[in-house]
Amino acid sequence: MTEPHTRAPQPAERLIAGRGTPDAEWQAWGGLASLPPVTVAELVPAYRRAVIIAPHPDDEVLACGGLLQQLHAQGTQTILVAATNGTSSHPGSAHLTPSDLARLRPQESAAALQTLGLAPQVLRARLIDGQVRASMEHLHTLLIQLLRPGDVVFVTWRQDGHPDHEACGLAASLAARACRATLIEMPVWSWHWAAPGDRRVPWHRACRLDLSAEELQRKQQAIQCFQTQLNDDPSTGQQAILPPHVLARLLHPYEIYFT
Repeated sequence: MTEPHTRAPQPAERLIAGRGTPDAEWQAWGGLASLPPVTVAELVPAYRRAVIIAPHPDDEVLACGGLLQQLHAQGTQTILVAATNGTSSHPGSAHLTPSDLARLRPQESAAALQTLGLAPQVLRARLIDGQVRASMEHLHTLLIQLLRPGDVVFVTWRQDGHPDHEACGLAASLAARACRATLIEMPVWSWHWAAPGDRRVPWHRACRLDLSAEELQRKQQAIQCFQTQLNDDPSTGQQAILPPHVLARLLHPYEIYFT
């Protein structure tokens, strides 16, 4: 995840600002509990590949760290497409420069995947953090070359609010359609700007993948690998990209997917 206010402009109706909707409001809403449950075998049937598209290092764990564990357990071939190396998460920082981040953030992602007990194939598109929309043709071409009919593609939702997340979602949707692959979208920043029952969210497409206590614990441990995102920047005074109130919305015993 990269702080969105340093990136390209966001749609006003999906603006990510302030602390966002408190997790307590989401938990008090019965809508999440009433979403239809889904199993990993229903999301990715036997003999199909799973392709995970992460706009930034950490999105693959925040959005679907539980799913990744379940895919591994059922023997699914999984490929991770890392769209960017997250080099723009700390603008103006003397503590974490873009060159530092280009080295550290992929290392953090690798450590997090290892913490989950995984070693998926990783393809790095090396797009510019914050400018994925300008490079959508490159990402689309990469995906067209990668995808096969029957693949299941997991990507950040096309209306997630972060411009890189939305651009990845759009490129993936076009490529999946062309390759006859299945598209499944993942909300990440949506939990910040949306509200319970929000009509802008496609609840009719939403389903809930339940996680075991062990899977959730491993996901929590994996997120601790992203130290560049978890700590304040002393050189700029910028607060952590992933403070506790943001993590609270992403660390539940379930994950939500739009099918």
